[in-house]
Amino acid sequence: MKTKVVLRSVIALMAFMVAFVGYSNDTPEVSVAMALAMNEYAEKELIKQFRHTGSWLARVPSKNQWVNNDVIKLTEIGADPTVLINNSTYPIAVSARADDSVAVSLYKYDTENTKITDDEVYALPYDKPGSVQAQHRETLEEATEAHALHSLAPSGNTANTPIILTTGATIGTRKRLISADLIIYKKTLDLLKIPKAGRCLVLSADHMADLLLEDKALELQYHNHKEGAIAANYYGFEIYESIHSPVYDASLDKIAYGSVTEGRAASVLFHVKASAKARGSVARYMAMAKDDPQNRQTVVGFRLYFLAIPLRALGQGAIVDTAVA
Repeated sequence: MKTKVVLRSVIALMAFMVAFVGYSNDTPEVSVAMALAMNEYAEKELIKQFRHTGSWLARVPSKNQWVNNDVIKLTEIGADPTVLINNSTYPIAVSARADDSVAVSLYKYDTENTKITDDEVYALPYDKPGSVQAQHRETLEEATEAHALHSLAPSGNTANTPIILTTGATIGTRKRLISADLIIYKKTLDLLKIPKAGRCLVLSADHMADLLLEDKALELQYHNHKEGAIAANYYGFEIYESIHSPVYDASLDKIAYGSVTEGRAASVLFHVKASAKARGSVARYMAMAKDDPQNRQTVVGFRLYFLAIPLRALGQGAIVDTAVA
């Protein structure tokens, strides 16, 4: 039933556009209406396909319903109630739960515009406008994923956001990550009472290679995994990988996103229940070739509002290479 509804919608849209094409040269108002309809359709298609499928970011809970005017309102839940065992004292104490709310603006992501000349549209044997649309979506997915990982990484090493250093054999100017490091890290998180279910560890390229070289069992899982987690439970972690690792300085302070300052790439820990992502509005900006008589080219670009952040500090962490002089 759902497939039939979608199919009818697509057919209706196609009929709508075809009907307008014949009159667009004579009726400017119709041309504008058709352009708006095409833009709306393109925006809906980008939203529908914007899923980060197979990525670690798919594990971060979506809170799109909390977004209003590209601002998300976050609520930090107060302290848990005390549990009484074999209580014999009445009345039982009553306490208030203090919740804090904060409004956070979503990040704005703009793609640089892409031009499509009329000559290309007629000469190329493929759908270049469709290809451009897909390329902009994929680029936005990659950019938001890279920025999200940086946002979920802790700002520095604290009691609630532990950052540990690798202790393996020296390779070049760093020490490798070894499984013993993960075991120690697991114990650190256990002592912080961070729930075991939902611990996600996004390994940097170097750290992923380190563990693959050390552990043949993990290597087998790596070869067999299709998408999503490489290992669902590896020393208590859901294991993912990313080529977009945040970097830290010698004091284990996180270097700003996009900075050219050199640092040490880190693997990032986040907890599913202590993180959130949200997508806001999407807009396609397009200037039609017929409105550009000098260049006869269509120009298109996209704007997307998106955010991925920790809901609280407890549940964040990182593993950073030990530097070797």
